[in-house]
Amino acid sequence: MLKIIKVTGESLSPRYQTGDYVLLATNVRVRRLRSGDVIVFRHEIYGRMIKRVEHISPDGAQIFVTGTHPHSIDSATFGPISPTNLIGKAIWHIRKPR
Repeated sequence: MLKIIKVTGESLSPRYQTGDYVLLATNVRVRRLRSGDVIVFRHEIYGRMIKRVEHISPDGAQIFVTGTHPHSIDSATFGPISPTNLIGKAIWHIRKPR
């Protein structure tokens, strides 16, 4: 299944910026994720977030994510995320006109 979401925030800037869109594959399995993949997930405090996969625990129970912006909030702040919070993997990036 596919889903389009609008990027808000600067956590993956300069590549992904507020106003861009990403097309997500929502039926992705954790074991198919790789380091560097861009994912969207729900966080209980911060809401919907877009980050880059840093690494996945060997048992696949935890996904560690990172941002590219120096002030990005990521797994270094809130710890790993659960695969149950995964919304999807970005498969296409649509940039807003700059």
